Amino acid sequence: MMMKIAVTSSEVKQKAQSLGFHKVGLAPVNSDLDSSTRQHLKTWLALGYQADMTWMENPKRLDIRACMPEVQSIICVALNYYTPHQHPEGKDYAKISRYGWGRDYHKVMHQKLKALANWLSEQGEGIQARYYADTGPVQDKVLAQRAGIGWIAKNGNVITREYGSWVFLGEVLTNLALTPDAPHTEHCGSCTRCLDACPTGAITKPFVVDANRCIAYHTIENRNPELPSSLVPYLNGWVAGCDICQDVCPWNQRFAQPTNVPEFEPYPGNLAPKLTELATLSDGEWDRCFRASALRRIKPEMLRRNARANQLASESKSSSIDTL
Repeated sequence: MMMKIAVTSSEVKQKAQSLGFHKVGLAPVNSDLDSSTRQHLKTWLALGYQADMTWMENPKRLDIRACMPEVQSIICVALNYYTPHQHPEGKDYAKISRYGWGRDYHKVMHQKLKALANWLSEQGEGIQARYYADTGPVQDKVLAQRAGIGWIAKNGNVITREYGSWVFLGEVLTNLALTPDAPHTEHCGSCTRCLDACPTGAITKPFVVDANRCIAYHTIENRNPELPSSLVPYLNGWVAGCDICQDVCPWNQRFAQPTNVPEFEPYPGNLAPKLTELATLSDGEWDRCFRASALRRIKPEMLRRNARANQLASESKSSSIDTL
């Protein structure tokens, strides 16, 4: 059932901003756009580019109404998480993606999204609101572009004009018919820096990423005892995610600005951990080091595996140099 507007689009945006979200936009539920999006996802899945991420195959992802049959509008939000620290240099150090430096973004996003959803539900009888932040079968990047938050870049990330791609995305689905924003236009132009910089060729062509070749996928999602031997030489210290395609992006280099969210400030141990320490990290030490962290998705045996793989790659390079 479509709800009469009990609250204006402007009021919704003002509330989201008052809760600390850096960007907010409203996306329509549009059958024509949904049809194009479904075909793009089906093609990507048919190529096997999801690797072992079977949740990407959830049929609910093909239709937002499967998540909420009554949905009429989608409130999209973005939260800047950038901090100006740099990844460590030197073969002894491990690299952790910026998204995992501080407190688990799910916890931060969910607290704010829950407050927004609760406020919305209180604005009138029968108003429904359901929220997600990388936790359900929702195409958050597509929705963010549709809501005017930013555009999907050639490396698959959403870029915003104000913060680059250093943003977490979230959505509130509602049965309120709100006035949608215009979709964002694409501004990558002829730039191919992300494609050129990816050491494994995971960005097979603009806007298409093959997880089977992606360092971030393998260090975070791959549950196998060993990493692919073809990937190991290109790890270059990465043990948790990979920021290469974001670090080289001109939008990030020019427009990234430090976040005002204190929870995203890095935990000291995440900026420059030693590979030797991570390679022998006990389960108990892992539990203490990564409490309330998104890095808990990388189980202790996986983190040790990633660190050992980097050590192996470093030793192989040293042996090659010695031979020369």
